[in-house]
Formats: sequence, structure tokens, C-alpha cells
Amino acid sequence: MITAAQALVKVLLAEGVTRVFCVPGESFLAVLDALGEVKDHISVVTCRHESGAANMAAAHGKLTGRPGVCIVTRGPGATHASVGVHTARQDSAPMILFVGQVARAHKGREAFQEMDYPALFGGFAKWVTDIDDEHRVGELVSQGFRIAGEGRMGPVVIALPEDMLSAKVADTPVSKNALARATLAAPVAQEIHARLQRAERPVMILGGSGWDQATLSKLSAWIEGAAIPVALAFRRKDLIDNGHPCYAGDLGLGPNPALVARIRNADLVLALGTRLGDIATQGYTLFTPEETAQKLIHIHVDAAEIGKVWPVALGAAADVNAAAEALCAMPAGRNWKQDADTAHAAFKAFNAPLTVTGAVNLSLVYRHLAEALPPDAIVCNGAGNYAAWLHRFYRHCRPATQLGPTSGAMGFGLPAAIAAKLEFPEREAVAVAGDGCFLMTGQELATAVQYKADVLALVIDNGSLATIRMHQEREYPGHVVATNLVNPDFVAFARSFGVWAKLVERTEDFPAALAEARAHKGVALLHLKTSLRDIAPGKTLPA
Repeated sequence: MITAAQALVKVLLAEGVTRVFCVPGESFLAVLDALGEVKDHISVVTCRHESGAANMAAAHGKLTGRPGVCIVTRGPGATHASVGVHTARQDSAPMILFVGQVARAHKGREAFQEMDYPALFGGFAKWVTDIDDEHRVGELVSQGFRIAGEGRMGPVVIALPEDMLSAKVADTPVSKNALARATLAAPVAQEIHARLQRAERPVMILGGSGWDQATLSKLSAWIEGAAIPVALAFRRKDLIDNGHPCYAGDLGLGPNPALVARIRNADLVLALGTRLGDIATQGYTLFTPEETAQKLIHIHVDAAEIGKVWPVALGAAADVNAAAEALCAMPAGRNWKQDADTAHAAFKAFNAPLTVTGAVNLSLVYRHLAEALPPDAIVCNGAGNYAAWLHRFYRHCRPATQLGPTSGAMGFGLPAAIAAKLEFPEREAVAVAGDGCFLMTGQELATAVQYKADVLALVIDNGSLATIRMHQEREYPGHVVATNLVNPDFVAFARSFGVWAKLVERTEDFPAALAEARAHKGVALLHLKTSLRDIAPGKTLPA
């Protein structure tokens, strides 16, 4: 006989989990004790806030395609962690959140820190369960891993009553789940091929999660052979080398108007993996339902996403890798090289450096960052206008090098970089954050130092919540309310954690500062002071 907590840890081992992120709580002491028994196989990363721990788990899931695991305590722990669950949902990232729960006999009485987890998480987690029967721990936890990783990947929340975890259960064998994958039916692949042959102005849009790097390499070669212009969805800019001759740009915030026009004018849109949500479709304005019914081929792993907003000319529910393999097995038969050349030239023109008013030009900073970092460096960000500059001017060369929340959640960048560095210590991990974004999870510098996750953080400081300020200036010109920030000395803040840090106040000083930071053995931070007037690419506030 073993405890239910030990049975839970047996499932983690069977599923290949090597790391869990947590903020310890008395509600799951039995799980911590069971993890201590397998410390040579599963490391426990103690974070400084549940939002940081949950963001690390979500980032791990997005980066690896395997569920990131987070454990938090009941009540406040669960609500703090909910931001990571929401990010995992919108990123289609596999994640398991274990939450402590009050003892079974106390449930329903509003006991200390008691919450109704199905009610709290039910609207955005893939599955929420409260394990009341200790004998079903192995079954339900295994089921949670299957649900998180199968179909459209996403977060699962499992509540663990405190007394249940210490109850005795039979020590039974546990096996890893084999996940079901839907393939692209041969008649559908043939119909896609036939429609491509008739198209004069086709465009591909790639997005979503679960991609295999070998498949992406094969798909990249197929796209080049067919010379089809290809766009990437919001914060999926690493799926194709941005130097690919057919790359037309990404459909994020503030996209290239030439790309938007190209997709609107296309007579066939082949969307693979992307949900075609509001950001990728520019607030649901990129198409009309009448247009998509004639020209949209939509392939997504979740059948519920097909036709959800946009009627399709042809739809298929299939795993992205299986669908891509089926496409690559078909010769394109035609070539749209002139369109691809024009689209890529428009992308390069749009990414030429901009002139700014301040002493730090982010278009040049991010361009140099891309030139200096190795192609497998993992660049992470949260939300803010600083990220609009990053996405426009940083070039991704390889898959699994971008971690940014499609949920638009602030505070994601630093925890994501820590998770990335812990998983791939041989690769560089860079967190880019605005001043407002950074202070949401900046205390996780302590986690980075403690676990020797030697990340580099860039803090872009313009003394404002600039995205909201930009919208404020548009809607209520001259009325500035609640968007100005009084910031700490970020260099002193970083040094208080034992982090190497330096201030950068001019563009020309950035290359040397970056080289110095990268040469440092340990966690490093560069504090870049930028002008609020340069509020977004191509947008300048009046003096």
C-alpha cells in the first residue's frame, strides 16, 4: 500500500515529468513529501508567486509540447495561478495545475480557503476535476495528462483534498498514455491539391501548437518548392524561418498593411493549425463570411474551431503534423514565385529600421539582438507595446524560439525564460519585458538565481503602461489617467537579487552592453530607458 500522494507522483514519473513548478502550501504537504522521495527524477522549482509558477508551467507546455506541471495551494494560490491557466488555454499549451483542496468532510461549508474549482476554472480549462476517491487518483491524473495533450492541447485542473492525499491505496502499475492523433483523410488532401491547382493568388496561414520540428522543416521545403506566400499567426513567428523566401510576415498587432491586403485579395486561403481568432483576423475584419465560404480551407485539430466564426469552403479536423505530412506528399504542381517574391520583399521593407525621437531605438536594438543571438536562442515576452517592436524587428530562424502569450497577459516573459532555461540549459533564454510587465513577476529573479537559470532580462522602461496610454490617446486625447508609472531603479533592483545589471540609455551603447551581459556567468539584466513619445512602431506621441 502507498499513499494517494505517492500514487499521483507515480503517474508523473510514468508520464516523463522531470520538473514541477510550485509555491508550497499546507494543503498538499503529502505530495511534496512524495516528490522528495523521487528528487533524483523530478525536481521541484519553488517560485515566488503562483502566477510565476503557473506561467512557467504554461511556457514549458508551449515550448516542449508536453504538459507543464504546476502545484499550488487552495484559495489564493488557485486564483493567483489562474492567469497561467488562461494563458495555456489561449496558447493551446498542455498544462496540469494541481490545486490543494480542503478536507472532504469540510467541503461545502466555506472552510478556510475553500473554493469551487469547477466553477472557477470551468470556463477556460479543458477539464476540471476534484478527486474525492483516493482509489481513483492514478486513473484521474492519467486522464488529465491525456486530455491536456490530446486534440487541441490545453490546461487541466485537478483539485486534491488534503485528507485524500494521505489515504492508503493499492500500489498498482502505471503506464504512460498513448495519445490519439487525427490524420488528414486522403480525399480531403486530394481536394486541397485540386483547389490549389485552380488558385491564382493563394496564401497560407500557419499557427497553433503541437508542431514537430522535423515536420516544420519538411513543410518549409514544400512551401519553397510551391512558392506560396506564407503568413504566421499571432505569436507563432517561429514556425518558419523569417528569412524564408516565401515568408510574408505575421498577423499580429500592427501587421504589415501589405500583408493584410494580400490576404484579403487572395482567392484561396489555406489556414493550418491556427484558430483564426480575433488578433490573426484583425478583430474579425480580415474576411467576410461570404468570402471564407468560397476561399477558406481550414485545418485544425479541434473540429469545433472549424466554422466557429468563419464558414469554410473546405474544412478538416486533423493533427497539424499529420496534415502537413499529407500536404508535403503531394507535388504542388504549380508555382506562385512572383507572388512569393513580392510578399517577401514587402515583409523586408516593413521591417526596415524606423526613425525615433528618443535616444534608444528599439527597431535597431531588436535587430541587433537577432543578429547577436544564436539561432536557437529562446526569446520570451509578456504584453505591451515593447513587444510590438520585438515582434516586428526580431527575426526568428528556428522553431521553438518564441514564447509569448497569445492571451496578452503581462508578466509572462521572465517566468517563461526561466522555464525555458531550466529545460534547455545549453540554449540562451532572453526575457523581454516592459517596465509595467516586468514588475508583475520581477520577483522571479530570485527563482532564476536560486536554480541557476542564467537568463538575460531586457527591461524596456518608458515610465508608462504604454499600450493603454496609446489607446487612451486615441479615444480620449490629452486625458492621461492611471497610465503613468513611477519606477524603481531596475539596476539596483536586479543587483539586490545578486543579478548582474547595467543601464542602457543610447542605442549605440546596446551592442557592447549585450555582449557584456551574455559573457556574464549568471543571471543578467539590461535596463533600457526609452522615450514614451516612441510609443509604438510608426506611432509617435506629440511633444
